[in-house]
Amino acid sequence: MARKGVLFVLFLCFAEFAVCGGIDQIRLLGPQAVNLWKLEAARSRSQAQGTLLVQDEQHTGYAQESKSKLAKEFPEQWFEQPVDHFAKVNETETWHQRYWVNTRHYAPGPNTPVFVLDGGETSGEDRLPFLDTGIMDILARATGGIGIVLEHRYYGQSLPVKNLTTDSLRFLNNAQSAADSAHFMANVNFDGIDEDLTAPAHPWIYYGGSYAGARAAHMKVLYPDLVWGAIASSGVTHASIENWEYMDIIRRAADRVCSGNLQVSVELIDSLLSNPLTRTAIKSLFGVAALEHDEDFVSLIESPLGYWQARNWDPEVGSTGWDTFCAALNGKFEQEEPDMGAVSYDESTDMVIIEGDLMVPVPVYNYAKYIKDNFVSQCPDGAVEECFGTWDDSKFHDTGLDQTWRLWLFQVCTEWGYFSTAPPKGVPRIVSRLLTLEYESKICRQAYLPGKHFAVPALPNITAVNALGDYDIEADRLAIIDGEVDPWRPVTPHSEYARPREDTILRPFKIIRGGVHHWDENGRSDILEEPPQIQMIHEEIVIFVTSWLEDWEAEHSSQNKH
Repeated sequence: MARKGVLFVLFLCFAEFAVCGGIDQIRLLGPQAVNLWKLEAARSRSQAQGTLLVQDEQHTGYAQESKSKLAKEFPEQWFEQPVDHFAKVNETETWHQRYWVNTRHYAPGPNTPVFVLDGGETSGEDRLPFLDTGIMDILARATGGIGIVLEHRYYGQSLPVKNLTTDSLRFLNNAQSAADSAHFMANVNFDGIDEDLTAPAHPWIYYGGSYAGARAAHMKVLYPDLVWGAIASSGVTHASIENWEYMDIIRRAADRVCSGNLQVSVELIDSLLSNPLTRTAIKSLFGVAALEHDEDFVSLIESPLGYWQARNWDPEVGSTGWDTFCAALNGKFEQEEPDMGAVSYDESTDMVIIEGDLMVPVPVYNYAKYIKDNFVSQCPDGAVEECFGTWDDSKFHDTGLDQTWRLWLFQVCTEWGYFSTAPPKGVPRIVSRLLTLEYESKICRQAYLPGKHFAVPALPNITAVNALGDYDIEADRLAIIDGEVDPWRPVTPHSEYARPREDTILRPFKIIRGGVHHWDENGRSDILEEPPQIQMIHEEIVIFVTSWLEDWEAEHSSQNKH
């Protein structure tokens, strides 16, 4: 059934490794994640040479077919932008920002709305499904407007620079990217549309999810004359140096058995690492005995936790990685291949003897098998230090445009923070206590050598973000929508640290029950394929946006009379 009436969300994310260029898909990019990005990039190059697995061929084929279809219906367009919006006229170079437009439902008129989806920290091509069946099409269909995906500077093909050195990246910040959007809204001309749809002559509604959700809220605060309304979905409006709460949400929201097994495993692993007599044995069980630094080891085994954020109600969008990981962790003992070493199982204690008299619970043994099968196995020739070590600074010095991991990480290191550390003492944990701020943030010093024009600060200047409203950011026609069990919820206005608010039409404040990361962004052409809470949030969005547009029409018709 098609939608009718009001019924109608690092760059590419490599879900297999639970690592991504930004917070939008999986989690922030840390030192170990750069290694995993490099491994996946190498694997992708190998696949391109004809070594794809059968299941990968099917998945890639489907994705490519979908991309080709969307690219044909929504051809890319380009808008000229200055590299530095705050330089004097004629003292800055220009570049071209990419965007895409959905005009399926366009109804010309003086009140035609324009909906723009901020591409955030990924290629704008990854957002085209939201232009096709997601929130942009939902709103355009309901209101006779047009939908746009606007690619963020430095991401995808919206490149203002020729390399990714520290100096070249200095224009990748909140102020410049917000100015991009404002300049676009006030000056763009759309191909095939004679009508001037620029702001503020027409109502523009700005939408974003995750980092882009924070940007949507910021746009409403910074440019209220251009942005009539904004929707911040999973908007991370509170920047923080440390973000231990991310993993704590997972601990509390996950299946109790899986969460409990993680807690027991991590506590035991930390204990074994602290003892010189057992340190090598536990790393050997995980297949990384030669990995020199324990911090790199515990960072590696933390990687599957990112699958929690990849969960989505739509099977074509979401990942089943979390369920697979928990099933492996919670499983019964099964004798492994010889490469797990000489192990034996004591049925009376439900323990596995891994070396001499050293015994570990079955979940720890299962954890090790999972890491070996899914991560260590990707390391060529077992060179674990080369694959997973993070102390060789030279590994992070390549500044070519293909090193897209440098983009969101630069934003993390300069303005956003979110270093994923262990929780304070006394708080139950599913990650190692060895994950300190010093370890997680050292990548900023390793990857971004001081330039002639810019140096990365010792710690991110999070004030640049929080000064725009922080937890309390609010405005008329600014909607806040978050997922109940989103690991990023602690840094949104729905955080437990934030004050409670009313949910009103003028200032919507909504939680998606059971939702994770901006679940309102994607949609299905057949509404019956959406779960009830997604149908509900889409209907509620259309209702409050329609009300906002009625306010626009009333205000501007009144002005015209005078």
